[in-house]
Amino acid sequence: MSTSGVRFPSDSTSATAREVVADALRKTDPAGALAVEHETNWRRGYLTHFARLLEAGIGDPQAAVTIATEGLRSATEHLRFDDLPLGEAIDNATVTQAFHTRTIDGTAEPERELSIPYRGERLVGRQLRDQLDDWVARGIITASCAQAVQKVQEHPEWLSLEGDTVVVLGAGAEMGPYRSLLRWGAEVVAVDLPRADIQQRIRQHAEGGAGRTHLPARIVIDDASEAGADVIHELPAVAQWLEGIEGRLVLGNYCYADGGTHVRVTMAADALATHLIRRRPDTALAFLATPTDVFAVHGTEVVAANERYRKASSLVRTPLRVVSGGRLLQRNYPPHADMGICDALVPQQGPNYAFAKRLQRWRATAARHEGTLVSLNVAPSTRTRSVVKNKALAAAYAGAHRFGVEVFEPATSNVLMAAMLVHDLKAGVTPQPEPWMDEAEGAAHGGLWTAAYHPRSALGLAAVLGVGALRS
Repeated sequence: MSTSGVRFPSDSTSATAREVVADALRKTDPAGALAVEHETNWRRGYLTHFARLLEAGIGDPQAAVTIATEGLRSATEHLRFDDLPLGEAIDNATVTQAFHTRTIDGTAEPERELSIPYRGERLVGRQLRDQLDDWVARGIITASCAQAVQKVQEHPEWLSLEGDTVVVLGAGAEMGPYRSLLRWGAEVVAVDLPRADIQQRIRQHAEGGAGRTHLPARIVIDDASEAGADVIHELPAVAQWLEGIEGRLVLGNYCYADGGTHVRVTMAADALATHLIRRRPDTALAFLATPTDVFAVHGTEVVAANERYRKASSLVRTPLRVVSGGRLLQRNYPPHADMGICDALVPQQGPNYAFAKRLQRWRATAARHEGTLVSLNVAPSTRTRSVVKNKALAAAYAGAHRFGVEVFEPATSNVLMAAMLVHDLKAGVTPQPEPWMDEAEGAAHGGLWTAAYHPRSALGLAAVLGVGALRS
């Protein structure tokens, strides 16, 4: 267990997650909280409890907000920064490092038209609109997602995000908007680890882009780590530095890490968000939600999924269900449902990943409830390095198209989701009657929400079918 920076209170990340999830449910679903406390196999059992976190708030907006705020409160109380409670770290920790700003002005001309790379082409204008329509027709993205991207097409002046300064936590991540924002001429603060390879990529994109990039540079530096910041270990210094950045800040958390470190960096970003909103109330927040989670979906997606189930061959489905004892190819939603629960949690990604992503959704719900502008959109399943290094997930992704799921290349996902961020910041996000509806808007779920079969009941078959594709 790490003993410095943002850390868990003990060696067991599972114990902390279990306690936080129980606390999140305690006021709205006491029976659910008790079930969490009695869970003896968190590695497998978390799937049920994470679904309950969503279900307990459906139909009761205040309950959904309470689950989010209580979960965040508990997580903040459990995690520490060095020897301090995390909630006190930014104001009370001793700052051993300070940052000044190094600014890089890009040399390119800004792109004046939205274009999205897709299958070897760069889609613009009518071609892009046709592709958006095709994705909607095939159930790959929601109609609201297509409408938002088309709105950005109609307002190319939005692309530069004039007046906003986007803080990209995890600027070197494959799924972040860093490169797109720079091509469009935006003002960006790029924060990532002080590793030479990461910082070199960040600088190259900054110099070759059309925007302005601000980097945290160390006042006491060595040549190997001139720029970059570690928000887990240097949280107070990063917070102090960001307070001095001009423009309305948009704090975007695009960090990814393996295992419990993902939770630690998520909570560091959450502490930054809480601090900046308190000091600078106009601060906006941005996140990308993973489609491999549990979401409530509108009836439109349910109808599409049930139609696909009706058309699917029962000659294949029936014997597979019989020999698997009903575990394979389960129906995604009940027939005639007005809305549905798409449970696409993937055990291979592990409970820490699910916990980190749920913390982000909770912050989005709580901040939106308090009047903060929030951009949180579901991004499609994407062939990132972190995914394809897992052989089981790589195989499942390779076979996913057999079940109506499209897995995107990183270049396509990046620009598509960056366009959604621009829309949310410039067109504004209209709050929905319930938090689950906010999450259902503007989703590029890749087809998981409209699939005929419950995602986990088809995952193994997709992996088997995908093994051959990976070998070819």
